[in-house]
This record gives sequence, C-alpha cells and structure tokens, in this order.
Amino acid sequence: GGQDLHKWMQAFIVDRKTSQVSRHTIAFYNVEFRRFLSFCEGVRVREIESISAEMLRAYLLHLTETGRNPGGVNAGYRAIKSFLLWYENEVEPPGWKNPIRKVKTPRLDVKPLDPVELGAVHKLIDTCGGDTLLDLRDKALFMFLLDTGARAFEVCAVDLDDVDLLRGTVIIRKGKGSKPRIVCLGKRTRKVLRQYGRARSDNNRALWVTNGGERLTYWGLNQIVRRRAVKAGIDKPGLHDFRRAFALNCLRAGMDVYSLQKLMGHSDLQVLRRYLAQTDEDLKAAFVSASPVDNAGF
Repeated sequence: GGQDLHKWMQAFIVDRKTSQVSRHTIAFYNVEFRRFLSFCEGVRVREIESISAEMLRAYLLHLTETGRNPGGVNAGYRAIKSFLLWYENEVEPPGWKNPIRKVKTPRLDVKPLDPVELGAVHKLIDTCGGDTLLDLRDKALFMFLLDTGARAFEVCAVDLDDVDLLRGTVIIRKGKGSKPRIVCLGKRTRKVLRQYGRARSDNNRALWVTNGGERLTYWGLNQIVRRRAVKAGIDKPGLHDFRRAFALNCLRAGMDVYSLQKLMGHSDLQVLRRYLAQTDEDLKAAFVSASPVDNAGF
C-alpha cells in the first residue's frame, strides 16, 4: 500500500544519506528499524497509519522486557520519533495524527559514568617506554585521547593537516552530526606528538597510522588499548572512558561548563551531565571555597 512501513523507512534512510549524516547514524537507524519492523510483524502492523500511540508504548515496554537498558530503550524511541516526524513533514497525510506526539520520551536516569582513572593512564603510558614508532605512537595516542576528549572515531579521522602543533589546536572535521570544532593539546602532548612525527617514514596523511603505514581504524585503536592494558596489568578502559576523564578533570581544574561543552562538541548541557561523575569530595571542595558564611567573615 501507499503507507508501507518498510518502504517509507527505506525512503527515510535515503533522505538521511543525502543530508550527509554519518555512517554511524545510518547504521544506528538500520539496527533500530529492523528491531521495530520485527515487532510490527508480530502485531500485524504493516502500514504507517496503523501505528497507534498504544502500540508504540507496547514496543517500548517490549524493549525493556527483552533486556534493553534505559539508554537502549531511549535510543529505540529516538529512532522511531525521527522517522515519524520526518514522514509527517514529508507526506503531510490529510487527517493523520502522528502517534509519537502522544508518547512521552522514556526516562533516562542520569547516572554518572565512570571515567578512566589517571593512575591507569599513567600505567598505560609506562608500557610505551621505548623509542620505536609504535611506542611513541601509543604514548602520543593516550595523551591525545585524554587531552582532547575527542570521540574515538573522531581521533581516527584526524589528518596531519588538521593539527597545529605551534598553537596547540586540532580541527575535528568529522564530529557527531558533521559539526566541525576545535580541540586543544597541552605542551606535553605536543612534545610527544613531535617525537612520533619524527619517527614516521610513511606518506599517509592520517595522523595515526599502523606499523604498515595505513590509517588506524577504530578497531585498531581498541586493540592498542587492550594490548597495553594487558601489559600494564590493569583492566582495559573503554575508549569512551578517556573522554569522560577529560570532562571530569577539566571540571576539577576549574574549567566552566560552557567551554567544556564546546570542546566536547555537545549540543546541550544535558548530555554533558552524564559525564560528570562528581564525587562527594568534589562537591565538598567546590563548597569550601564558596561558603557564603566563611567568605562574609561572620
């Protein structure tokens, strides 16, 4: 029929591709739509206009019952919402009321996520003591991850031309939502990056390369962290844990949240809140310097 759900979902994907969203986002939609379509098959819904608010709520409940965590349920909801709002806008079906407008966003409890401990990063860097290309590369990589707070796929996409070692800035061209931004490097990271650059003999324009001179991939980066963690005798940190450590340590050092939000490439502060696992000690320290009574000298 004219409202065949599967066909319209494919049309939505084509539209997203022409809007140049990242392949990660396309992959996300594909996975979520497959999940939703198989649920729709089960309840015999094949056309968009047969989707009701009740059915959408039943789907979200089904996601929870089949073991998805709150973040996963929220992701499923966001994918369907994007699709239905796009369909409404694209087709403007007469008399159709968009069911998603009646379904509330599933609650996402803002549980702070743990960052990688700085002690663990020290141990990883200690395993890169030699002056081989790989030792220098890995040492520079760990420092770069912690100093820029960039996402792992953004780090892999950086080219040599994007890095200004004099000014200590890096252009992240392929950020989330394709929004470019600037991140920064401290003196020590720059020093190690120069050493790594001098040790290279390939002609690849990528900043991070393998032993064979190929651009480092996301999986390659993950393998490096895994290998070094085994060598250091510590649990392997997730790639994203460096990003969290960047956020938390910048905050502890007194950076304001708006600057931090810009450096991390977040569109709003809501997302940032999940990164800031502020401990009771942090809160106490923040209070000690700000105590109204102490400062007023009563």
